Amino acid sequence: MLLQDALGTAIEYEHRVRDHYADCARKAADSVAQRIFAILAREEQGHVEYLDTRLKEWQATGVVQVVELKSLLPPAAEVQATALKALENAKPSPVAKMEIDFLKEALDLERKTSAFYKDLVTQLEPIHRALFERFLEIEEGHVTIVQAEIDAVAGHGHWFDFMEFSLEQ
Repeated sequence: MLLQDALGTAIEYEHRVRDHYADCARKAADSVAQRIFAILAREEQGHVEYLDTRLKEWQATGVVQVVELKSLLPPAAEVQATALKALENAKPSPVAKMEIDFLKEALDLERKTSAFYKDLVTQLEPIHRALFERFLEIEEGHVTIVQAEIDAVAGHGHWFDFMEFSLEQ
């Protein structure tokens, strides 16, 4: 795959995921769910902006610099460890089905996006792989976060406490 095509397709993936989270933030009944979906939408918007700048740079100069891509979210291992701890005393309770459905859709989108970046990292010329390796790491973290949310909400009816990670720094 050519770099310009990879960037364009990556932007499409990030738009889909961002739009899903923004829509969920508007529709969710639970205020914590609204906040979490809004944070995830902002994270994905940051990805869109990053990729847009890289694409414009490529179109203007024929080269693209790998600029650090930061995440609003904690590393996947940190999320998983905290989620497992929270689930130790979890008891099933009725939860909002709509939010669970939103999360399941998000999980599917995040898995597809991760698979896309994984393919890019293996298919692109080595010089361009670094641009997408960080995206792969972040998107795999998103899969972990969304799965942790599903487990938390389904397991004990409460949204996972993201504030422990100070996401809004």
